[in-house]
Amino acid sequence: METFIDVQRKLLPDLLDVMQNRYRILQNVRHLQPVGRRSLAANIQQTERVLRAEVEFLNQQGLLKIAPQGMTLTDEGNHVLLELEEVMKQVSGLHVLEHQLREKLKLVDVIIVPGDSDRDSWVQKEMGKACISRLMPLLKSQKAIAVTGGTTMAAVAEMMTPITKKNQPLFVPARGGLGENVENQANTICSTMARKASGEYRLLHVPDQLSEESYQMMVEEPGVKEVLDVIRSTEIVIHGIGEAETMAVRRKSSQEILEKIQTSDAVAEAFGYYFNQDGNIVHKVRTVGLQLDDLTDDKSIIAVAGGSSKANAIAAYMKRGPRQILITDEGAAKSLVQKT
Repeated sequence: METFIDVQRKLLPDLLDVMQNRYRILQNVRHLQPVGRRSLAANIQQTERVLRAEVEFLNQQGLLKIAPQGMTLTDEGNHVLLELEEVMKQVSGLHVLEHQLREKLKLVDVIIVPGDSDRDSWVQKEMGKACISRLMPLLKSQKAIAVTGGTTMAAVAEMMTPITKKNQPLFVPARGGLGENVENQANTICSTMARKASGEYRLLHVPDQLSEESYQMMVEEPGVKEVLDVIRSTEIVIHGIGEAETMAVRRKSSQEILEKIQTSDAVAEAFGYYFNQDGNIVHKVRTVGLQLDDLTDDKSIIAVAGGSSKANAIAAYMKRGPRQILITDEGAAKSLVQKT
């Protein structure tokens, strides 16, 4: 039996197009507010003339507020966005995509948000929001969370909401510092998530890459050893997936390592491991923190990665990684279905 959405698509296809467009406008305003009409038009790639009519309609419906400093969502606008999320997934076919990826990648769960984070920066925030929503049910029985670094994980941290006292987890970084911008390091993301969740956290004050001698000395330090024991025993792991060459450059890797990554056709990076398209490890950085062997089946593992350009990296890592939950966006999902 056809769903109501399928019937609408046949009888009133224009209506669904209008609804999708207005939903997208509200989404963009939520993440950019306060935002002017010109900036909004550029962000969603519409002419100001077309956008003006839509904005006026949404304002008349009480969903948007127009002020000299820019447009903002009203409480009713936020409510409508929340209520429409599942409907818009059906309209855009995201439920079908989720099922296809779940089957193809053999994952526990897949959640896809609309848009492509390569094109629209706000999509990262939508992935962050989806990640937090998926995380909450896990906190009823699991109490310790390890998080990695990166721009996507920073977006996840920003979307964290307060957690009730009885479910408050302990947050720990999955690894040491990356040598990149401090706001994207695991320690910073860990503390941000804990602060927003009203929870507790522990930090790992060690460099991300060490020589063999330094590594052995560092992991035996009592303070470091204690935090590492907590990190390895965490019940939930939230991590990103990087593109191999991009991550090597961010780590300020030597020319020799860069050439090794290029000649071995590495496409993905996670937890300091570099993977080729077949999911084989072609290089490993000596890091202090979680290792692949620590990602056991008794842990709930959530990977957050999006953007059509990351499809190869996601596909490669998932061939090697444990059964887990994937939070991604429409751009990556469509590319993944075509590739896998």
